[in-house]
Amino acid sequence: MNETPSTPAPQQPKGMTLSAFNALIEGVVSSETILQSQWVIAETSDMRLNRSGHCYLELLEKDNQGTTVARMSAVIWGSKYGKLYYDFLNATGQAMATGMKVLVNVTASFHRLYGLKVVINDIDPSYTLGDMARQRQEIINRLTAEGVIDLNKQLPWPPVPQRIAIVSAAGAAGYGDFMNQLGGNPYGLQFYTCLFHAVMQGNQTVPTVMAALDRINSHIELFDCVVIIRGGGATSELNSFDNYDLASYVANFPIPVIVGIGHERDVTVLDYVAAMRVKTPTAAAEWLIQQGAAALARLDGMQDAVVTAVRDIVAQAREQMAHYTTMIPATAHRIIETNRIRLDNYAKNIPLAAGNLIAMQSTRLERASERIVQAVGHAMQREQLRLNSLGEKAALLSPENTLQRGYALVTAGDRCVTAASQLRPGEQITVQFASGSADATVNNTKQ
Repeated sequence: MNETPSTPAPQQPKGMTLSAFNALIEGVVSSETILQSQWVIAETSDMRLNRSGHCYLELLEKDNQGTTVARMSAVIWGSKYGKLYYDFLNATGQAMATGMKVLVNVTASFHRLYGLKVVINDIDPSYTLGDMARQRQEIINRLTAEGVIDLNKQLPWPPVPQRIAIVSAAGAAGYGDFMNQLGGNPYGLQFYTCLFHAVMQGNQTVPTVMAALDRINSHIELFDCVVIIRGGGATSELNSFDNYDLASYVANFPIPVIVGIGHERDVTVLDYVAAMRVKTPTAAAEWLIQQGAAALARLDGMQDAVVTAVRDIVAQAREQMAHYTTMIPATAHRIIETNRIRLDNYAKNIPLAAGNLIAMQSTRLERASERIVQAVGHAMQREQLRLNSLGEKAALLSPENTLQRGYALVTAGDRCVTAASQLRPGEQITVQFASGSADATVNNTKQ
């Protein structure tokens, strides 16, 4: 009799679902402490703030040629964004934006639906400031804490500052521009200047400038103010003027100090402590000229101003008296009418504003309901995956599967035997196999 060959059972595909694989990744990421609260140096990109107050962005790393070599999605949750934003703004003087180098504290987060991103926990503004800017800010903070940063600014100016002590390099272009502008002023003003030479670049800047100020201080009664000037150049060449000792000396100097160093874009610590900060040496001369010109204008107009002022006061008083007499009834009526219109507008706008508020709150309630439903669904999926995984593990460890793999179960009476020391010679045992069993007698045991 011929037997019909049986059809082979279809093989199950190897592998797991994507959601199960993502769940494994999620578990690994959340359990690795090294991926939590790590400080990372990166560049910000594509910053955007959504309606919920969360800030989404990209973190980039670029090589020396500007090529992006690493990229990661990031988020600052709304609960922290406001504080981090204002702390950064207060420390650096500028808002967080795309294209900034930052030092951020991040925690890796993997979502099985949205993938991998990092959550930004904190930002160190001092890194963005850079070392030079950080030192400058430390000097400014120190001078502020010592209460001296505004001392020079608070000194009174003479009506016309004409006796000028100049701290500069004798052959510098900035000094030449200053003198040419001062001497060629269109008002014919006379200024009395004295140059106190100093090195305005390099390691000798601080000691020579302070020595020049010392010499000026020894003849302080001869001068109305001090001008410290230097022409433009590379920003790195102005580092010497970000010096605490020099800034403190200028802040405490007994007569007003004008600082005209570099270009308009250049700012040093001296600019914060001097009585007057101007853009360039030429601008320093122009400021002094304008003070003299203003004094001349005041003198020229003073004689006629007194008579004119008296006449004007009398005429204005008469006009005001007549005006008030005729305008009081009309003004009162206008005020009453204006407030009646405003009251009507308020009454009309109250229902509209209330309706808008109710609609906005209803929308928020609907969105919250949707998020709750989604969250419950996700939780049920996670638990179902966990139960399936536990069931598979239980099935793999069941006695039936263990026997199928070639193992046997030995019993003596109603107890399971797991070691030879549990048996005695002559004792009856039963050996259970995957298919069937056998009875046996113990002859001897070996430990």
